[in-house]
Amino acid sequence: MITLSLFLCLFYTALVAAALWHWRALPVWELPQRFRPRTSISVLIPARNEAANIAACVETILQQNYPSELYEIIVIDDHSTDATATIVQGLQHAYPQLRLLHLSDFINNEPLKAYKKKALEVGIAQARGELIVTTDADCMAQPDWLQLLASFYEIQQARCIAAPVNFHQETKLLERFQSLDFAGTMLLTGAGIRARFMRLANGANLAYPKAVFEEVNGFAGIDHLASGDDMLLVQKIAARYPADVHYLKNAAATVFTYARPNWRSFLQQRIRWATKSSAYREWQITLMLAGVFCFCCNIVLCAVLSPFWRAAAVALGLQLAVKMFFDYLLLGSACRFFHRKDLMRHFLPAQVLHILYIVVLGFAANLVKQYDWKGRRVQ
Repeated sequence: MITLSLFLCLFYTALVAAALWHWRALPVWELPQRFRPRTSISVLIPARNEAANIAACVETILQQNYPSELYEIIVIDDHSTDATATIVQGLQHAYPQLRLLHLSDFINNEPLKAYKKKALEVGIAQARGELIVTTDADCMAQPDWLQLLASFYEIQQARCIAAPVNFHQETKLLERFQSLDFAGTMLLTGAGIRARFMRLANGANLAYPKAVFEEVNGFAGIDHLASGDDMLLVQKIAARYPADVHYLKNAAATVFTYARPNWRSFLQQRIRWATKSSAYREWQITLMLAGVFCFCCNIVLCAVLSPFWRAAAVALGLQLAVKMFFDYLLLGSACRFFHRKDLMRHFLPAQVLHILYIVVLGFAANLVKQYDWKGRRVQ
């Protein structure tokens, strides 16, 4: 028990220390003075039953500090049963760069496993822009979002750009826990991409040239999974261009979305994300996930055994001390960068939730093969 716990502590220490080193070594991207963009951009928004969010999302993109003639917004309606399409049609009258596509017009009622990937594929085929930028219908962008992406793309000649996503407007502990956890995930994303050993990404803030998407044959080979339009595509691009996948480290490039309001929707979301783990090309990601899962499982096991076994109590104390110390360093660094130091007030309860969530999700991801997503049963 002590030996295993020591090994897991060393693993976790090495993981967090490496992440912090690479994050701090990753330079912050600043918008060049007098930048004049040349890149035409197509912002793609797949949307299913997003009547409550789509207008706010589109309006934040329409308010970008970017020449209106250089970008378009394409909303791809994925069989919505609410007023999503009607709301977008209403906005089209005032904004000619806004386009609406109906996924049903392109698939002839053929059965699909990956509706979101198909929606993006349709949008990319119809896109007029050189650079594809993807986001989600419940996201809100900051005014310099497209400027930062375009400047990074033009100057760095990037073939794929992952950028930050964070939650906002939290009202309860579960939501604040998700925000804290996701801030740490964004740090790991930047660190992993810089180190070129663990390329994470989120499709709510992702950019790549249309030509590169076509060159790697898009979602072919990964279209059997409902999820994975982000990380699996990034890893396909990285396999072709390992030095040209980048992370845009700038808090002003963050897009904001909402945390899940309850445990059921939260676990459904994370199980959906976890279903793609078996398809990762990079074994380092699988190793990291497995190591963190084993670490948290061992903490729970030691907690159960500690009243009856002194060695388990010692191992429990050691592991909790290591996890809390290094999580505080990692999450504190992430929260400072994203201007969310307020989240650290919830660090202690979030530690308990994080351990339990990792254990439950790890088992659920291997046992649950189907889940509900916006009224659709997928696997």
